[in-house]
Amino acid sequence: MNKKAMYQLTYGLFVLTSRIGVKDHGCIINTAGQVTSSPNRISIAVNKDNLTHDVIMASRKFNLSILSEKADFEIFRHFGFQSGRTTDKFADYPFCRRSENGLFYLTEGTNAYISASVEQTIDLGSHTLFIAAVEDMDVLSAVPSATYAYYQSNIKPKPEKKAPSGKTTWRCTVCGYTYEGEELPADFVCPICKHPASDFEKVTDM
Repeated sequence: MNKKAMYQLTYGLFVLTSRIGVKDHGCIINTAGQVTSSPNRISIAVNKDNLTHDVIMASRKFNLSILSEKADFEIFRHFGFQSGRTTDKFADYPFCRRSENGLFYLTEGTNAYISASVEQTIDLGSHTLFIAAVEDMDVLSAVPSATYAYYQSNIKPKPEKKAPSGKTTWRCTVCGYTYEGEELPADFVCPICKHPASDFEKVTDM
């Protein structure tokens, strides 16, 4: 079985936001889509390790900001490479605005946002699939949406070349984090972007 076939699937990139109490939360996701048009519903898959997941489970509402090809890497670093458990991601963050449901959506590096309320959840093990009714939405720009492939080719910084060491490293194909060792543990999770061992590639310095 060639697991690389999964890489041929097309993914978008989104900033998912929600709020509980007086604190706003947000994270990067890559799995969202419309599932019905009448009534208008969307689905999102969210990793249970993300605090935003727990906030949506409690609040039952969210905003989905669709990232465009003008999104810079700082957006991914800000919302994807740090945890809301230790950082207030919206403290002094200027590129956002509240929609009618009281939640933030991003105003820079995005081309649209969708506000939705959760109708159903499906436990998928590592993730929860949320089925939600669309309550509001707007187009913010005509810039094309950023795909995961576009992010890899044009947004994500290229790994710095290191002097040959003769050691084997494993590089996360999502964020570039490297793990040094002959074997990567099967249950290893990237400490930066939280992706599993299957998203690492073996790199051997010669």
